Amino acid sequence: MGRLKYSIIPEKEKSSRAMGTEHHISPKHSLEICRTIKGMRAETAREFLEDVIALKKPVPFKRHNKKIPHRRGLVGWDAGRYPQKAAKAVLSVLINATSNAEYKGLDPAEMKITHVSTKQGRTLKGWMPRAMGRATPKDTETVSIELILTEVS
Repeated sequence: MGRLKYSIIPEKEKSSRAMGTEHHISPKHSLEICRTIKGMRAETAREFLEDVIALKKPVPFKRHNKKIPHRRGLVGWDAGRYPQKAAKAVLSVLINATSNAEYKGLDPAEMKITHVSTKQGRTLKGWMPRAMGRATPKDTETVSIELILTEVS
């Protein structure tokens, strides 16, 4: 795998960034989570992701919402889910970005998520054995997540 680069380059003095590579999560779930938390403050996004993991708040599915049931507690949208595995991966990247901000001497309470995106990682090839000596391909998709926090004054 080649080295991944960030999509944008922020100001170094006022921002911190983090990237998680090749997480074994759903690309659709990670896209919806990233769309939801973009623009939130770091503490608010952390609380939201912890509530998603605890099945308290649903993530609105705006793009990949075919045959997705309605969930209580969504404002401005009906369809939603609780993608726990993807929320844990995004939460780990967010925690890493806030600790990078602390290391640089920035205040994590004043940080806002200005950029968050997902990229397709490599596909891990696999096989599922079937009857009569046959096999079916069973591939695992991976996702890379990049997150940039910027200080709001």
